Amino acid sequence: MTTLQRPRAAGQAPGFYRFKLGAYEAIALHDGVAVRERPAGFVRNASDAEVGEAYAAAGMARDKLTLTYNALAIRTAGGTVLIDTGLGEGGLANGAGQIDANLAAAGLSRAAISTVIISHFHSDHIAGLLRADGRAAFPNAEILVPEKEWAFWRDEARMNAAPDWMKPHFALAKRIFDPLATSVRRYGWGEEVLPGFTSVKAGGHTPGMAAIEIVSGDSATMFVADITNNPLVFARHPDWQALFDLDPEEATATRKALLDRAAADKLRLSFFHAPFPATGYVIKAGAGYEYVPALWGAG
Repeated sequence: MTTLQRPRAAGQAPGFYRFKLGAYEAIALHDGVAVRERPAGFVRNASDAEVGEAYAAAGMARDKLTLTYNALAIRTAGGTVLIDTGLGEGGLANGAGQIDANLAAAGLSRAAISTVIISHFHSDHIAGLLRADGRAAFPNAEILVPEKEWAFWRDEARMNAAPDWMKPHFALAKRIFDPLATSVRRYGWGEEVLPGFTSVKAGGHTPGMAAIEIVSGDSATMFVADITNNPLVFARHPDWQALFDLDPEEATATRKALLDRAAADKLRLSFFHAPFPATGYVIKAGAGYEYVPALWGAG
């Protein structure tokens, strides 16, 4: 008589996914998923009912905010580049903080990262730069940050004048970057920050957020950071203004400009907040866009 085994109630395969990018190897790295109550008025210019319907239409809870977190590593002949760091060891209680384990599962160590490129200074993108004990998480890496982000979030006068809800963001930038300042190089929009890696203007969500376009031979992808909170919703509704966007008008203009370009050029995108492995394409659909995940194994 055959005994059936119970299915496992918890646990998941390691969260990394490789795809070829010309002469480079790209590795999507999952940092986790968090589901929490969606605040009232989460979208400034849409009703809570409309927003709930959009989330339900995309297969998510109608009354929750479902966030996925994903970084991107690129292995090149000159070294391994990590774009954004996730929430780090302190993020484990929030359902994130898994990039370290997934780096290891992908055959990479913290010490193997030669460059970390930061898109913007929100906690889920920079908190992983430090270990829980305050040590540098990537001890051999040069850290590249947008100069406009550095100028904004490191300005003490601006921090002192900021509303209370913004002060923790300023404090985080100080805590993270004070011990790492000698490893930091600042970059501007439109700059080739490394061979084959070019920063792209993506302000609005934060003052200096940058997307990163990576080109190798005839292949390209653009890591678009937080131009959408979740492309399953915000690509379909590109004019929606999320509470997380500091300059909502600029954020929507950025979103539409980059999604227009990606749709026209059939440019592969890598999102920070899309469902893992968070890489795919967008197509025009009426007044908005549809996110089309890349086929696994298609390269």
